[in-house]
This record gives sequence, structure tokens and C-alpha cells, in this order.
Amino acid sequence: MPDQQDKQQDSQHKNDMYGDIDARSEQEAGVQAPIPAATVVLLRDSNAGPEVLMLKKNSKITFGGMWVFPGGKIDAEDHHGAEDETHAARNAAARETLEEAGLVVTADAFEWFAHWTPPPGPQKRFATWFFAAHAHGSHDVTVDDGEIKEHAWIRPQQALQRHAAGEIDLVPPTWVTLHHLSRYAPVTDILSHFRENPAKVYSTRVAKDAAGVRVAMWHGDAGYEPWDADAQGERHRLVMSPDGFVFENTIESY
Repeated sequence: MPDQQDKQQDSQHKNDMYGDIDARSEQEAGVQAPIPAATVVLLRDSNAGPEVLMLKKNSKITFGGMWVFPGGKIDAEDHHGAEDETHAARNAAARETLEEAGLVVTADAFEWFAHWTPPPGPQKRFATWFFAAHAHGSHDVTVDDGEIKEHAWIRPQQALQRHAAGEIDLVPPTWVTLHHLSRYAPVTDILSHFRENPAKVYSTRVAKDAAGVRVAMWHGDAGYEPWDADAQGERHRLVMSPDGFVFENTIESY
């Protein structure tokens, strides 16, 4: 008969990155401060629709084995000449894209469309600026086969389908981003949408529902303020069932 820990693992999706959900405040003992980071969604058009550059992380490092967008933590050098933290994040995203994919991108061309912060807890956390840009010119990607093992230009819909089939691993912020990308085409429409709307702030709260399924919730969800996944009302959440991710959003049109 499986013990309680086995039951808990069975009810958790393998790509649920959020760890301990007991903490409710950044000020609680043992909560680690989030590390500032940045990532960039590089987009190009294809005959089948927009494609996004994704990189597969080495299984032995942070986010090991996950398919992600180019990016990493903001270093001291990224603050040189930066007017504020968002400017430093742009510098970091451009630098990481060169280091991880061998592509030169211009930070000034980035559209800032989201900022993600994981829930408080003892795990290492990254508070991440998300940018998007049109990948003009050469699309020849070079990875080091060290930190990054593989790369792919892939349609967002295809990435979501492969995740649903268990073929690739995606953390929740990446999954939700791909969901939003999948709703627009061509690339100019994606970037116009981001440009015309304020950047979305995802300050994540995670709770279990009555069935024991973990749910990531954001502002506007009825369960967000009380940390109650069973609260009735509006939805802005990702249900992280062991069988797959399901995004529920009744508060906005995109």
C-alpha cells in the first residue's frame, strides 16, 4: 500500500515547479528572496505560422531537462548603463541569448509583456521579466551542448501538444506564455498585442483543491486572496493535474 508521500507525488504534475506551498508571506521564516532574472521569446514566421525559439536545459542544472526560452539571472554587468531594473533585465536577456543560442539581439527592440514571481517558499526562486522580439536576420542557433543540450524553432501550438503528450517538459510560466502566443499570428500581430497592452504581473499563489490537485492562481481569481482553490467565482489559474495542465481565465480576453 503506498505511503502518504507516494500519494502526494502521484497527485502532482511532474512539471509543477512550485515546491513547498505552506508559506503565505515573503516575510515568513525560511522563505528565500527571489533572484532577478530575464528571458526573451524570439519569434519568426513560417509557412505554418509563428515559431518560437526554445532551448532544452541540461538535466543536471536548474530547470534541468525543461524546454525554456533563452534567459537567465540578471548579473552585475547587466546594470552597467541601465536606467532601472527593467533596463538591466533587457541587457540580461540579450546577453543570455548570445551566450545560450549564439544569436545577437537588440535589447531596445524587446517588448516587455510579463513578469513572473513564484510563490514564497524555501526553494530557489527567480522573479523573471519576459520580453518578446522578432528574430530578424540569421536564425542559425548555436548551443554549447553543456548548459543547453538542444534547440528547436517550434510553433506554440505544437509545443503545447507535445507537452500534453508527455514528450517535452515545460514549467508553468513557459506553458502559459505559449498558450498566449498560440492565439495570434503573424509575429507582427503578437508583438502588436504585447505593445498595446500593459505587461502582465503574475505573482503566483498555489493551493490544493478538494481533490488534492495543485492549482496556481493569479490576481483576479476568486481563490487568489484567500489561497483557496475551491473558492467560487472568477478564474485566472493553471490547474496542474497529473494528467496535464489546464488554463482557466474568465477575467480577460487574452
